[in-house]
Amino acid sequence: MTVRIVTDSSCDLPQNLADALGITIVPLSIRFGDDEFIDRTTITTDEFWTKVAASPVLPETAAPSPGQFEQAYRNLKAEGATSIVVIALSSDLSATMQSSEIGARAVAGDIDVRIVDSRNATMGLGLMVLECAERAKAGASADDIVALANSIAPRIRVYGALDTLENLKKGGRIGGAKALMASALSIKPIVEVANGLIAEAGKQRTRSKALAFIVEKVRENANNIQRLGLLHAQCSDIDAVIAMVKEVYSKDFVVTDIGAVIGTHTGEGTVGVAFILAE
Repeated sequence: MTVRIVTDSSCDLPQNLADALGITIVPLSIRFGDDEFIDRTTITTDEFWTKVAASPVLPETAAPSPGQFEQAYRNLKAEGATSIVVIALSSDLSATMQSSEIGARAVAGDIDVRIVDSRNATMGLGLMVLECAERAKAGASADDIVALANSIAPRIRVYGALDTLENLKKGGRIGGAKALMASALSIKPIVEVANGLIAEAGKQRTRSKALAFIVEKVRENANNIQRLGLLHAQCSDIDAVIAMVKEVYSKDFVVTDIGAVIGTHTGEGTVGVAFILAE
């Protein structure tokens, strides 16, 4: 029995890790006006950030089509998969999971496809996918992997320190006057993923304090962290943040770029941590 794992490009997993574990990443699309790009395929992360900086409005993101998922399932069946477990971006944030379900119905007579709502995003989703892909590679059944994913979901924590309110302003989530005032005061919002949604977790007055907040979340939970990821959006100070995390967490961790899907909303300069708490 061969179980394969499918996810979507909001996971922000480094491609080399996905390739090593045979993880299929179905891409969302990014639209700048009339120009549409396929995440990680026809636009790189660096190209995305260059376009965002030059655009007066935020790009729009769109879920993959059901046909993209259907094709991914058929490709995996052709490669010898007997079951597929799909772990998708939180259903409260995107229609991606709905597309994966419609795609699964199209192949229902050909291959067993299970869908899991990660209730998460970015490396919160990515870390769950890594755990499940490792279990699949070790020969676990689809039932076992679905149970694992569902047990991990409530144990994931994701915190992000935003460096700019420009993207929230462009996206219409805050007014220009509020953004201007916050920028003048150097306010750095902290966000978290909670109950499948992005929520405000606080504010810090400077970037150094915002980064310290993120590192403190790791320190507080260091003895109970099963797996850790550090994520960032074009941050020139990421090496310093890595060093800070290493001071409070002695195990290895994944460092990854925040991609187009999540970066559209958080903006350049964002630094975040994602971790799975032990049972």
